[in-house]
Amino acid sequence: MKKIRVIGIESSCDETSVSIVEKTGNKIKVLSNIVKSQIDIHKFYGGVVPELAARAHSDVIDKLIVMALKKAKINLKQLNAIAATAGPGLLGGLLVGVVAGKTLAHFLNKPFIAVNHLEGHALSIKLEKDIAYPYLLLLVSGGHTEFTIIKSFNSYKRIGTTIDDALGEAFDKTARLLKLGYPGGPEIEKYAMKGDGDRFALPMPLIHEKNAHFSFAGLKSAVANTVAKNKCTERFKKDMSASFQKTINKIIYRKTKNAIDEYKKIVKSKNNLKIVVAGGVAANKSIRNTLEELGKLEDCEFLFPSIKYCTDNGAMIAYAGIERFERGKFNKSNFKPKPRWPLDKNAVFMKGKRAVEG
Repeated sequence: MKKIRVIGIESSCDETSVSIVEKTGNKIKVLSNIVKSQIDIHKFYGGVVPELAARAHSDVIDKLIVMALKKAKINLKQLNAIAATAGPGLLGGLLVGVVAGKTLAHFLNKPFIAVNHLEGHALSIKLEKDIAYPYLLLLVSGGHTEFTIIKSFNSYKRIGTTIDDALGEAFDKTARLLKLGYPGGPEIEKYAMKGDGDRFALPMPLIHEKNAHFSFAGLKSAVANTVAKNKCTERFKKDMSASFQKTINKIIYRKTKNAIDEYKKIVKSKNNLKIVVAGGVAANKSIRNTLEELGKLEDCEFLFPSIKYCTDNGAMIAYAGIERFERGKFNKSNFKPKPRWPLDKNAVFMKGKRAVEG
């Protein structure tokens, strides 16, 4: 049976990753998935510094390609195509990955495939589960928070997004206000487990609107105002973390319920609804528990990729590359990275409560 092998390069933010994924018939196998984190570089700043991120990607990308090939026990000539994240993301990082991918493709005379980072997350569950279309995607990460109906491969409809901060960004900013570590999500989750979630009543923007859109800027501002009026003791940090986590859980619960209702209006299917939760914030156990409780009430199934495939990784890019390779969807050598690249090409950019074209 014919094997398809694609190398995937991911460099859209603060993790450099190279992976080789193989498809034989309907069987998917991750031959290697090498990830180099930049947490130690950015933790001093409490967030990602684009210039430092791009330099760090450039420093390790060649080494990671060699490591991925060695781990997979194959050589370059055994690859069918080269895939690289081409957007959305930080332009400097995207350029590093795309240039590396194009160079390999040119040298090997193999197809180059530009992959949308969001498509990688949308399909990441397929690295481990043979899930059928359609399904609903909840993507929660440092740069994106949205609900998208995955109708079929390359057919996507966004039904909800954030009008300001992404959820992961809200976690990081709150952690910075509380003088916790970076990245903020795991730190807040850890502190929340020891705190009183009822101590602080925090706002839940858009919670009463019957749509699947999010807003986190007001919540972050409320945390900032409360921090300014209190001493940032260990007890305060724990209670604020717990209150923040509890508020986020309520928002996610309500908005996911709205997204399920919207999905059922659009998709007419007799199959049980499956909801894939992907992105780095999908690793949050409290959010997972909240969604699983909702699943019991709504008679739907929530599916979570393994933690290693929730965060940014080359395997999801390689898999998306395989799907595109099979359909002959290749890109020319002059393809330019797209810092803003919606998965749903008909989606509008949300700013405040206005929808802005583009």
